[in-house]
Amino acid sequence: MLMRTDPFRELDRLTQQLLGPGTWSRPSAMPMDAYREGDEYVVAFDLPGVTPEAIDIDVERNMLTVKAERRPAAKAENVQLELSERPLGVFSRQIALADTLDTEHIEADYAAGVLTLRIPIAERAKPRKVVIGGERKEISG
Repeated sequence: MLMRTDPFRELDRLTQQLLGPGTWSRPSAMPMDAYREGDEYVVAFDLPGVTPEAIDIDVERNMLTVKAERRPAAKAENVQLELSERPLGVFSRQIALADTLDTEHIEADYAAGVLTLRIPIAERAKPRKVVIGGERKEISG
């Protein structure tokens, strides 16, 4: 089995523990996957425990911005917190989108703590056949 380590991810985790939760002026990063599936570009963000109302998706020109906030769960009076490892606060991610994507028709779905964005490939960017037509011309030199 292949084990892949990322020392920077561990450094990010330690930094998060030291600096505390993300804020709107200094949000934490959220993990994501991005891939092409047929004629769509798919981006999936892990946002467990975030309500759909706490997710904000913006596209300005070719810049996609996703922000979300996870708030602490309401606790009863007689509850004593023993351990808290789940990150709280604001999470954000910005992605520069290629001109070949149709940002007017982005679809968003949120299920099981995963926000999935489907961005269609623009018609002008899809491969197409070029038909050679007209008369055959002879080149003389």
